[in-house]
Amino acid sequence: MILLTKLDQQKILINLETVKYIESVPDTIIFFTNGESLMVQESLDAISQAVVEYQAAVFRQSATTAP
Repeated sequence: MILLTKLDQQKILINLETVKYIESVPDTIIFFTNGESLMVQESLDAISQAVVEYQAAVFRQSATTAP
C-alpha cells in the first residue's frame, strides 16, 4: 500500500492490487478495478517512485523472512 493525498488534504492508503491504471491529465487520477476513480495531489512520477519503494520494501522483507 502507498500513502497518497486527496485534493481535500485527507491522507489515504491505496492498495496497489486494486489499481487498474493511473492518468495525469493534468491532475492525477487513479482508476480502480471496481470502476471507481480518485483524484490525488501527487504527480504520476511521485506515485511511480512510491510504488517502486513499496515493492522494494516488500522484496527486502520477504528475502529476510525466507527459510
